Amino acid sequence: MARKIGSRYTANQILGRGSAGTVWLGEGPDGPVAIKLLREDLASDEELVGRFVQERTALLGLEHPNVVSVRDLVVDGNDLALVMDLVRGTDLRTRLERERRLAPEAAVAIVADIADGLAAAHAAGVVHRDVKPENVLLDMQGPLGPGGSHPALLTDFGVAKLIDSPKRTRATKIIGTPDYLAPEIVEGLPPRASVDIYALATVLYELLAGFTPFGGGHPGAVLRRHVTETVVPLPGIPEELWQLLVQCLAKAPASRLRASELAARLREQLPTLAGMPPLDVDEPETEAAEETEEAAAAPAAEEQRVRRRGAVSLVPGAKPDSNRDTHTSMRVPAPDELAGGARGTARVPRASGAPRPGSARHRVAARRRRVTFAVAGVAVAAVVGVGAWLASSGDDSAPQETHSTSTP
Repeated sequence: MARKIGSRYTANQILGRGSAGTVWLGEGPDGPVAIKLLREDLASDEELVGRFVQERTALLGLEHPNVVSVRDLVVDGNDLALVMDLVRGTDLRTRLERERRLAPEAAVAIVADIADGLAAAHAAGVVHRDVKPENVLLDMQGPLGPGGSHPALLTDFGVAKLIDSPKRTRATKIIGTPDYLAPEIVEGLPPRASVDIYALATVLYELLAGFTPFGGGHPGAVLRRHVTETVVPLPGIPEELWQLLVQCLAKAPASRLRASELAARLREQLPTLAGMPPLDVDEPETEAAEETEEAAAAPAAEEQRVRRRGAVSLVPGAKPDSNRDTHTSMRVPAPDELAGGARGTARVPRASGAPRPGSARHRVAARRRRVTFAVAGVAVAAVVGVGAWLASSGDDSAPQETHSTSTP
């Protein structure tokens, strides 16, 4: 059902839903557009509406081939909407779900495009704050690049910042998607341009490996890994590319490259990656997977909830899914919660079939060991008692001593 958005736009068809609002295929004075209509409770927040208007100039002025341009911001009654260019294609999450991982050349080319877009945004003083595959669109009508990659564009600029108002999140909340959050965000520091570099390096790792470096399990465990873990190496990629990843995933923001530097360095790697097939690596077992193993019959829907991450598409043909969230608001962990040891909850190597420390299987195994030790203790005591009884059986004058000795 079509609906009017302000006086200039008509929303015709829902393309996707997220926790921030709904994305529509719309029509404007200059042709088709994508319209992100924020939730009604957000639109009724006077403080957020004021921030929305304040961000107008910065968002409308952000023009780059690798950025989905914001054409207009609409404030009309209960409607609060961003009007954006319509990209004819799909989002990167959809491609990942279809292919699991990409060939290194294509992965690096896509991430280099996004780094170029971030460089323009950072130069304009805009920090994205929610870089992830759901917010990367692939223009299927654009020319093919290295590795057969389609031009990549970053979307949803400004949404995280708009939602992250002090009244809504206060000092104890963080906005973002757990797998891609920089350590300084987890520790409650203000977001700078370097948080986008960390998130983009996480996306590159995911494109190459098929999983994120610190993801899996409960969101709190994921946040802790960002602060305490070191990234697990990926076998099979050139050392220069690996060092780029390590540098951009550094815990210290100042150690990371700037977006323009990252884009240039990635493009330098493209000739060495030509023709290289996708990596053959296995996703490490996560605590969430082990918890599922302990469950007698975990519902399929819950399993999908754990596996899948958020997605909001701005493109026609994408499958709408109201269960996909764009943003997750979480409590900032206390320092003692982040002190998980040298490796914290890292997915460390261990013997095949052995449970991960702290997992449900590990706790069950520990209980079984305690029961086994207790039974063994009773058995030892019984053997001692029988031995004592045999030793004293020839002396009828000491029955009480025999009885007391045989008592566990």
